[in-house]
Amino acid sequence: MKDTQLQRVDQVKGFLKGSEVIEFKGQTSDEKYLWTEEVLIKFKYRRLSKGDKGILRRYIEKVTGYSRSQVARLIADYKQTGRLQKTRYIRHRFPRKYTPKEIELLARTDELHGFLSGPATKKILQREYEVYGNNEFKRISRISVAHLYNQRKSSIYRAVAKRYTKTKPAVSRIGQRAKPDAMGQPGCIRVDTVHQGDLNGHKGVYHINAIDEVTQWEIVASVEKISEAYLVPVLGSMLEEFPFVVRGFHSDNGSEFVNNIVARLLHKMLITFTKSRPRQSNDNGLVETKNGSVIRKQLGYAYIPQGCAELINQFNKDFFNLYINFHRPCFFPVPVTDSKGKIRKTYPYEEVRTPYEKLKSIPDPESYLRAGVTFDKLDAIAMKMSDNQFAERMVNAHSVLFKQISRFGNPVT
Repeated sequence: MKDTQLQRVDQVKGFLKGSEVIEFKGQTSDEKYLWTEEVLIKFKYRRLSKGDKGILRRYIEKVTGYSRSQVARLIADYKQTGRLQKTRYIRHRFPRKYTPKEIELLARTDELHGFLSGPATKKILQREYEVYGNNEFKRISRISVAHLYNQRKSSIYRAVAKRYTKTKPAVSRIGQRAKPDAMGQPGCIRVDTVHQGDLNGHKGVYHINAIDEVTQWEIVASVEKISEAYLVPVLGSMLEEFPFVVRGFHSDNGSEFVNNIVARLLHKMLITFTKSRPRQSNDNGLVETKNGSVIRKQLGYAYIPQGCAELINQFNKDFFNLYINFHRPCFFPVPVTDSKGKIRKTYPYEEVRTPYEKLKSIPDPESYLRAGVTFDKLDAIAMKMSDNQFAERMVNAHSVLFKQISRFGNPVT
């Protein structure tokens, strides 16, 4: 505003009388502050009488549109500092704790391991630093599970990690006849089959999934057909791949397992054979969940020709079985009795560990090992590579495997 003609307080008073119905509005707060400062200096506000100060205050209120309390605050600032300057608002921001490079490490770890749960991923980050000595994981290994999920939503993470949503399998309700009792000791195996789909009337390859109830030690193998001629040789070699003595064998009611040939094989190996009970679908729940979270996550749902069984078996032996037992953390339940006496399972973070770590944690683990198997040999396998290093090798081998599978082509009707 140009008010050079107003030089005395009485002129300001006349201006206020003649402009009662007129409203003024400054363009910006910076302009209002600057104009108010110029007015206070020009009229020597500090030397004015009380009445003249009141006139000048009303003048400033009129022109700037500020309230009486706002003008009083501005004048108080002017009297204290001799000038008016707008305080710049600075938004409070929490300091960034993890660098973009560390968030990229998290994203890379998730990609390598197939986007595991937060606790399992945190455990891998801790193992990379504490077990394998990778110093670049030092700070990110201390991330909380809750903040880990927050970082998965960040732009840095999403720019690195490529995640694809896969079709979820339908849950299969399978009845059982006898619930196996592992009594807290390794060696009680749950077994199930996973079919790799049909195409043009041709059956795909079958996967056999065997998992120990206590340690979650898991062995996966593939067969061309679900018959005794193909199943029994593979099943025998799978049981020998477990580092501990197998004492129990539990399956559903499928004829691929419930037959005389399999029964004779188990009897020869002194293994107790149990089968499913009706209306007790949770008895074999462990292997059912592993079918989806392990096998389907790695091999998908698409059709794979039966002739690829040998290729997949080699991949399982060289990479997949080693990865899931030595480098992939799992949840282990801890039973808790509530106030009503009901036992429920909890899954604390302290119990997130790999199957090999779980095997070593049970009392007197050496007594369960098979002949010729020692923890020195198993330690050498576990420490040969870090979790991320081995997962990276497996991812590369997985790409090579599916390139080989693609060369088989689709069956002709």
